[in-house]
Formats: sequence, C-alpha cells, structure tokens
Amino acid sequence: MRNDTAKPLGPEPTNRLVALVAYDGMAVFEFGIACEIFGGDWSGDLRVPWYDFSIYAASPSVTFDVGPRVETPSAPSALRDAGTVIVPPTDTPDRVPDQILDGLRAAHERGARLVSLCTGALVLAEAGLLDGRRVTTHWAECDVLAAKCPDIQVDPGVLYVDDGDILTSAGSAASIDLCIHVVRQDHGADVAARLARQLVTPPHRDGGQAQYIDTPWPASGASAFADTLAWAQEHLDEPITVEDLAGRSSMSERSFARHFAAATGTTPYRWLLGQRVQLAQRLLESSDLPIDAVADKSGFSTAANLRKHFGRIVRTSPYAYRQTFRSRTTTSPTSWTI
Repeated sequence: MRNDTAKPLGPEPTNRLVALVAYDGMAVFEFGIACEIFGGDWSGDLRVPWYDFSIYAASPSVTFDVGPRVETPSAPSALRDAGTVIVPPTDTPDRVPDQILDGLRAAHERGARLVSLCTGALVLAEAGLLDGRRVTTHWAECDVLAAKCPDIQVDPGVLYVDDGDILTSAGSAASIDLCIHVVRQDHGADVAARLARQLVTPPHRDGGQAQYIDTPWPASGASAFADTLAWAQEHLDEPITVEDLAGRSSMSERSFARHFAAATGTTPYRWLLGQRVQLAQRLLESSDLPIDAVADKSGFSTAANLRKHFGRIVRTSPYAYRQTFRSRTTTSPTSWTI
C-alpha cells in the first residue's frame, strides 16, 4: 500500500538554535567538531542559512582535558532557548557542574534535542536522562555506562544511536558521523553530502565501531576493496549482486562477505541498500523525477520496492521526504562567540 501520507521528516524551527555546553575536563577534539560543523559559516558554501550557534558554560572559562584554558562568555538564554544541545565528552562526568546538569534536564523537559558526543553519554546519565533509552558511547566505556544505568540498552557496535530527542555517538571520530546525521535530518541528504565533502569525510559510514574493536582488515586489502565499492556507487542503477562485487575483488563470495564485514561492519547487501537509499534521497531533493523514475535510477526497479526500503530506513515515504526537503524554509543566520 502506498504510504505517501506519512509524517514528513524535519526538525522543529527551534532545533536550529544550537547550544554547546562546556565544562572543565571536556575533550578538545569533539568540542572542535561541534564548533566546526554547527558554528562554522557554511551558509555560503552550502547555500542554505545555517545554525545560530552559541556556547554555554557555568563559569567564565573552562579547561580542556589536554590543558589549555579558554574563555567562554555566555548568557543563560543560550541553553534556555536552544532547541539542540550538544554535550561533549569528559572523563569526569561526576564533576560536571550542577548548573549544567540542571540545564540539560530543563532542556529535555521542554523538548530540546540532546546530542551527546562520545562519553558525553555519561554526562546525560549523570543528569538522569537515559532511563529506558537505547544509547551508545565509546566502546571502551560501554560497560561503565551499562553499570551506571542498568535500565538502558547500551549498543557497543554502532557509530551512533538516534533515539528521537536523545542522540548519542560512539568514540571520537563517530562524533562527526552523528553531527552530519543531525545536519542530514535538518537540511537533507544533499546538503549533508556537500558538507561532508568540504570536511573531507564520508557523508555516511556503514557499519559501526565494532569493526574497530577487533583486528581491522589489512590496509592493502582495504584499498582494493575501495575500488570495488567506488565501482558499485557508479552503477547503482544497474542490477548488482554479491557475486558481482566478489568477482571484481577477485574473491569467492564467502571470502568477500567475510572480509567485507571485517572492513565495514555490515553485509554487502545492507551496504548496497544503504547506498541506493542515499541516492534516492538526493534525487528526491534535487530533481522533479517521478517516484517511479527515482526508483529506477537508484536501483530499486519499482516504486513499491523503493517505498518499502525507504520507509524502513528513513522512516517516512519518498513523497513525504520530498515534500519536506523541497519546501523547507530556514531562518536565522549563524552567530557564535567563544
């Protein structure tokens, strides 16, 4: 059955007001990621109005985990009005000021979107906001988080978890994946892909952090593998089988599947499906092609097949997705201080 009446994706307008909380002992890498992605002046390069970004701290200055101290002028309204709150990681979540924890609780109560990076999930746990949630954090801290909050489901194998109004990322670099995911939610796949290109990072990485816990696939093999995946991305509108991919990698299907899982953390079928859905998203955003044509060009063959997989992965219909990202309006320009 056609499901074109599904609720369109897209954030509340207040979600464009982004506050990054800051406290002593926070990690400089993830702090920088949030500043670069949400506080950068991307409106010109990406041709869309960007976020209104600010930093909120309970004190006039804070010290990073690696030593440098930075001035953090901020007003209480930065956290009080934000629709999206970014929580950076720290090794000492029990030392985060009560003023920050109270602010996170208040933001959550009024419906703000909370985004924790790496062990920032432990700060959300300290604030008592994770009960009954599915979350993730750095794989080395997953047991710590699970012990701290017995009522939550900690997934150690993924790069990030989107649980609606609370989003959590895995280890450090996965913070980039989650931030780009947030941009994709707000601005669509095409803008997220162009931002990722500017940052020289993939717009979406399949698999999860489980691939980094075990011994990774040798770099020489991964290089040959990359050629096969690049070929597949250029031929998504054609029938592609695992046998085809294995043959291009000079492997048996069984060996290819094993190496693929070790290198990407997912199966060849799921990777290919994800690539086709991403292509369909871009076509829905940037063209007026009928749904049947989008299905054909993205390798799904039929509109019914596209709707089935698109709905399962993106959680809306192709029609509703197009309506959201072709008619979206945005408001305030970028502004932030530190």
